[in-house]
Amino acid sequence: MSRLASVGAVVIGRNEGARLIACLASLPEGLARVVYVDSGSDDGSVAAATAAGVQVVVLDPTRPFGAARARNEGVEALVAGSRPDYVQFIDGDCIVAPGWVETAAAFLEAHPRAAVVCGRRRERFPDRSVYNRLADREWATPEGLVASCGGDSLMRVAPFSAVGGFNPALIAGEEPELCARLRGAGWEVHRIDAEMTVHDADMTRFSQWWRRARRGGLAAAQGAAMHGGAAERAQLRRALLWGLALPLVAVGGAVVTPWSLGLLLALPAQVIRLGMRAGPLRRSSWEWAMFATLGKTPEALGVLDFAMRRLRGRPGGLIEYK
Repeated sequence: MSRLASVGAVVIGRNEGARLIACLASLPEGLARVVYVDSGSDDGSVAAATAAGVQVVVLDPTRPFGAARARNEGVEALVAGSRPDYVQFIDGDCIVAPGWVETAAAFLEAHPRAAVVCGRRRERFPDRSVYNRLADREWATPEGLVASCGGDSLMRVAPFSAVGGFNPALIAGEEPELCARLRGAGWEVHRIDAEMTVHDADMTRFSQWWRRARRGGLAAAQGAAMHGGAAERAQLRRALLWGLALPLVAVGGAVVTPWSLGLLLALPAQVIRLGMRAGPLRRSSWEWAMFATLGKTPEALGVLDFAMRRLRGRPGGLIEYK
């Protein structure tokens, strides 16, 4: 039996249009099944997926949309019609690299304690905007035994189901939270040196980057509240210090003395420090340093957003940047 026959795929999307069609076309032939889960699209995505011959699950709009919920319902549909050993998760704005699924399945076969394997995700148009280049840099993470994966990965179905799948209460950051539970159950998460997917962030405006960074701060706060240790809490403190406390103290203190505005000089100093450490002769290093520093403000606002939602007992809603 072909190795691909033991793999099913769950694709999730919302108004991805042509990106979804390209995603479905990139999946290799011979998979056990392919399920597309749609979160309220109004651009013809459901019809396009149906025409592509895959099973379509349309989420009930009376409940909050989210990637975690979509992937869970996709796995439910997948295992209801077949019993694949592995599930390839992929977002509808990505395409799968040739040979990835076979490579990843072979890795899991050879590593019985590995529950998750992921590879290199790249941006499709990194030169279209600085925000796309930042995303491409974000995906370039080290290989080996890691703490978590991203939205695209190959997972064993059995441990995924045994720990309860993704947490649908999470707006974002559902992958690290799931991986924390898998690791707690004795499983491993690996990133290997192999091309996995090509992503189309389609970020061309500052407002898109800002919303994405804010969502990241909210996700980090959620994850820290559920499974966070000293490193996760330190990350939140840095966001609140650089992104909120320092600007507020500097500007608020100006009511008493204008010298307090001098505190704001710490921000360009931080950009210089990060840029020099990342590689002073590369333009991409300075771009990253500037936005890493600036990004602490939307991240801090995301942390506060999580705190207010938790205080009020309000469930999270989908935060889109496209």
